[in-house]
Amino acid sequence: MKEIINYYYNFDLTEVTENNNYTSFKYNGEEFYFVFFNRTMEELEDLVEIINELKFKGIRVHDIILNRESSLVTKVGDNLYILLKLNAYKDENINFISLCEFSNKLKLNSYNSKLYRNNWGELWSKKIDYFEYQIKELGKDKQIILDSFSYYIGLAENAIQYVNKINKVIGISELDNVTLSHRRIFYPNTSLNFLNPLSFIFDLEVRDIAGYLKVEFWHGEDSLLDLKTYLKMKRLTPYEYHMLYARLLYPSYYFDIYEDIMNNDGDEEKLIPIINKANDYEQFLKEAYYEINKYTNLERIDWLLKN
Repeated sequence: MKEIINYYYNFDLTEVTENNNYTSFKYNGEEFYFVFFNRTMEELEDLVEIINELKFKGIRVHDIILNRESSLVTKVGDNLYILLKLNAYKDENINFISLCEFSNKLKLNSYNSKLYRNNWGELWSKKIDYFEYQIKELGKDKQIILDSFSYYIGLAENAIQYVNKINKVIGISELDNVTLSHRRIFYPNTSLNFLNPLSFIFDLEVRDIAGYLKVEFWHGEDSLLDLKTYLKMKRLTPYEYHMLYARLLYPSYYFDIYEDIMNNDGDEEKLIPIINKANDYEQFLKEAYYEINKYTNLERIDWLLKN
């Protein structure tokens, strides 16, 4: 990749760090990441507008650098790549309060952005269908997955039913906060990922909140305390309260590891800590239900609340 970067971006690099998903290097005291681009060109146009708007608001979002052909993307073989210049120290921690404040920086007033996402039930259903097909075809030797898969599929189906019912009974309205969000929240929540424009989407504000609460739970933090803090800070609509709970219910933490195992030959043993704390997470979901239910009349999930 070094020669490609030197050619397309007029650098004279002698050393780069290669990774499976990116190439990183420093130049004139600044840090750069050459990363695989897996968005559409229409989405990229919206992302450029967002970068400019966030920078105008004083947010140190990472820049996308033009190549020598004045293009934002560079073709390498059959793939497209983008060069990011970091504008914040990559290991700077974005804590929960800062995450909550970030969601207010940019709101979507109409739903015509190419970056808008809110069809959770449909997306989750398609994923589950694919996972079930994949297990039948490729999972015969994955004993840890085989022993745990049906439980997490059941949780996911609960979340899908929950979302579909709330969309039918309540439905999204102009009162619901559709804000700048992320495809995935990581922990620790550092600026490297959080300020990466390639991770940006528009979705309900509670998407990022639930994502953070889930990942911090699996790192031994007090997710319930942060949930209580958020509920005191923000006045949500009944629709948003329900969708917050639906996202807590959906076991993305399991499926992220599952996909790494099935698609990248990841270590199946990484699922064991998740599986061993399944009862603890059920208890968190139960406590989270009662906390959110203080602010609205949440739809019940009887089996969970009876446990």
